[in-house]
Amino acid sequence: MTSPYAPHTATETEAMLEAVGVNNIEALFDVPGSVAFDGDFGIDAHGERAARREAAKLLGRNDDLTEFLGRGHYTHYVPSVVDDLSTRSEFLTSYTQYQPEVAQGFLQALFEYQSMLVELTGLDVANCSMYDDATALGEAATLSQRVRSVSGETVLVPAYLREGKRAVLANYVDGPGLDVESYPMVNGQADVDALADAIDEDVALVYAETPTVRGVIEERLADIGALAEDHDALFCLGSDPVALALLERPADVGADVVVGDAASLGTGTAYGFGLGMFVTREEYLRQVPGRLVGAGEDSDGRRAYTLTLQTREQHIRKERATSNICTNQAWVALRTAMHAAWLGPDGLVDLAEDCVTRPRDLAARLDDVVGLQAPVHDGHHFREFVAHTDQPARAVVDDLASEGYAVHEIGEHLIQVSATEVTAEAEDGLIAAISEVAK
Repeated sequence: MTSPYAPHTATETEAMLEAVGVNNIEALFDVPGSVAFDGDFGIDAHGERAARREAAKLLGRNDDLTEFLGRGHYTHYVPSVVDDLSTRSEFLTSYTQYQPEVAQGFLQALFEYQSMLVELTGLDVANCSMYDDATALGEAATLSQRVRSVSGETVLVPAYLREGKRAVLANYVDGPGLDVESYPMVNGQADVDALADAIDEDVALVYAETPTVRGVIEERLADIGALAEDHDALFCLGSDPVALALLERPADVGADVVVGDAASLGTGTAYGFGLGMFVTREEYLRQVPGRLVGAGEDSDGRRAYTLTLQTREQHIRKERATSNICTNQAWVALRTAMHAAWLGPDGLVDLAEDCVTRPRDLAARLDDVVGLQAPVHDGHHFREFVAHTDQPARAVVDDLASEGYAVHEIGEHLIQVSATEVTAEAEDGLIAAISEVAK
């Protein structure tokens, strides 16, 4: 997936400048002096061999750990066909597909991506991706201000919401002046009774997740949806495509918007890098942020695809835009669509079922280890679970790292472990290591 290192000699550079009719490289750019960088980066020039050697030396400083990490970043096996097809030049070099006459293949793939999310959620409209799950949640919060018929300035989120996601949400809602407040959780799930006490007419949006950040499958989504509807608030549900292949459809529990990270298909673990999905009801079609691919016919009556309803976007109508997002993760969405198509409906369900049985079985094995109790929460889990450690969790995590295994510390005596098909062969080693460090 890397491009070859191709430096230009002085002769080659001079020939290219002559071809375009300028005297120097600086003449190709119009950078105002007030923002132009006039210093020195302090980076010595390297040839290809030296650059590779330097990069290898730098990357060699990374810890060599087998990761049983989750909490929003998940590793699934990505078939080689995804790399092979997605790195074709017509996909890899494409930006936003503004010119449909030269981007039909990419546009169709994005249309299929949208269609998959619509089928998985039961809702009507999906865009062809956001930056990540955090920005998708932020967009849902601002959407609530554009579509609600009554006033309301509060967004309710689970108390266990990941810190980074909450921080992004806070940045998003600062402009429209919304407040973010938390409702309690119990047994790794939403405390619906406490939520009922917290919700009032000032609530614009209620957000819940399944699985929750602790890996527990939320059992009372319909009750949460009913509470939101009773108070004229939007119900936003966070999930991901693999989980949605097995769990109840968001539309069936009253969800108005579904957000989440779809990058668990197509990319594997890429910390800080994701693919935000955003799916909603047809009545909010013109309020959807980001790109939408539509299907129609060309002048010859053939099925054709194009970006549509772009008047919602800030590059068309800055003062009336639904969102300030100005690009999307189209190439990552392409990879997700390829991975999902490769799995097919049955394969996607099989993967989702494995995400239930594998953490269940690993938790049972960890529960047999002296000094550990797993899982902490009583309920069905998806991909991950929380375990209690008699020893301080920080010490257990550090000692496991020294043995080559990474898990999350989430409390003084709580660790969180994620298990997928990618980590299957390392489970015996993790059990052996944790048996030694948890005593």
